[in-house]
Amino acid sequence: MPTPDRPLRSLGFLTIGLFDEHRPAEGHEATLRLIELGEQLGFDSAWLRHRHLQYGISSPLTVLAAAGQRTRRIALGTAVTPLGWENPLRYAEDLATVDVLSRGRLNPGVSIGVPAHYEDVKDALYPDSADREDFGYGRVERLLGLLRGDTASAFQGAEGIESYSPRVQPYVPGLAGRVWYGGGSLRSARWAGQHGLRLLTSNVVRAETGTEFDPNQHAQIRAFRAEHPDGERARVSQGLVVIPTDSATPAQRAKYRAYAAARHARTHTPQGPARLLFAPDLVGGADQLAELLYANASFREVDEVAVALPFTFEPEDYTQILTDLATRLGPLLGWKPAVN
Repeated sequence: MPTPDRPLRSLGFLTIGLFDEHRPAEGHEATLRLIELGEQLGFDSAWLRHRHLQYGISSPLTVLAAAGQRTRRIALGTAVTPLGWENPLRYAEDLATVDVLSRGRLNPGVSIGVPAHYEDVKDALYPDSADREDFGYGRVERLLGLLRGDTASAFQGAEGIESYSPRVQPYVPGLAGRVWYGGGSLRSARWAGQHGLRLLTSNVVRAETGTEFDPNQHAQIRAFRAEHPDGERARVSQGLVVIPTDSATPAQRAKYRAYAAARHARTHTPQGPARLLFAPDLVGGADQLAELLYANASFREVDEVAVALPFTFEPEDYTQILTDLATRLGPLLGWKPAVN
């Protein structure tokens, strides 16, 4: 098996937290138990992905606030928050509050762009300003400034028995330095580097350097670090679907392989007008998966990975996958579980 240049330093996982429309509490509780299990297994981070107007977690920060009260060590992140749905000032307040409640464990991940199905949702989301909203990088810059303590109000002082601050409260020094940017293009990677952010990559990128996934993602990571003040030390986390089967039952193995096979056709060529490339889902024993990962130039560039859990599996499947990741695959990648 190939030897990595450096061991995998950080191993995390990502979920969207599906639920039954008529029993949402059960789905959210299952997500919280999954995060608790991740901490017990020594994972370094747990990430939640937004699903607006769907049957998945629509308010990750709320769930992470609950997770922060049920865990004590594992980092808690959003991967990613589409800022087109958020007011940067209000979101800065929420981020700071959850970070305080989790005792400094929050890792906000954000992205830009027009909200999905904007024509269908804009009258509810921005009824008075739908045609004037700016969904560009400026939205991230506003959020970063507010997290760093920029002035949010011209008024400061007492008014009767109430006191007012000119900046977001609670103010958390250092929180802005933990913001990650979810990028899938060279332009976004360079912008994130220039602004000193951390970079979240995923299993979806734009086809800008040929039509194969790995060279495109590798080029983005290199472009990010070339622009970042920290250079080669700039943090990049790679998100991929990786499903170890070492302790899986025969039925689970069949399910996992069928899931990957159903999604494989999209990995052959760029998809849609945006020319998106999708990474293949990796399914197999830990030894095989380690070889496949080390064969990717992008993986060899990073020392942090967040494994994306498939959307539609059962809680017992996630338990098996996380357990194999922590006890079988992780050690083969040089990773050591955190001590609880």
